[in-house]
Amino acid sequence: MLFRVPAEPSRHRVAVWRELRRTGAVSVGQSAWLAPAAPAFTDGIARAVQLVQAAGGEAIVLDASGRQPADAERLAAVYTAAREAEWVEFLAECGKYLAEIDREIAINKLTLAELDEEEQSLERLRRWHRELRLRDVLGAPSAAGADQRLKDCEAKLEDYTQRVFQAVGGQ
Repeated sequence: MLFRVPAEPSRHRVAVWRELRRTGAVSVGQSAWLAPAAPAFTDGIARAVQLVQAAGGEAIVLDASGRQPADAERLAAVYTAAREAEWVEFLAECGKYLAEIDREIAINKLTLAELDEEEQSLERLRRWHRELRLRDVLGAPSAAGADQRLKDCEAKLEDYTQRVFQAVGGQ
């Protein structure tokens, strides 16, 4: 997608940029974004086009492929690198989640309020995982490890849940 919006106010450009990032598109230049031709991107690209038009700008959505095999490989590599960075961040957040529950267990903070907070945090990780899975149509290397790490988080929460219920007397 290529787009042009008026320079001011900048909020229009930022809104388009945020929508494209949320969709999973990758910036390849000023106002030039790349996303694989897959159904997972259709709605987000359409929303970005609407934002551009609402700002009085112009958008062009193109089907692009590399002229040479090396060009196509480079486009795929740029997109995969962006997804890999997201998976690495997701894995780091899973690590923080697991460490947080370990800390709560270590200090014997086994309360229903803390359990509720941990359940909400796990649900955030699940949503993030689903969104990444939808965008990762080319298969970044860390995706499989992220699947397992999310299962580890779910198992850790299940263990913590049992500990909380034992601590509060099964209430």
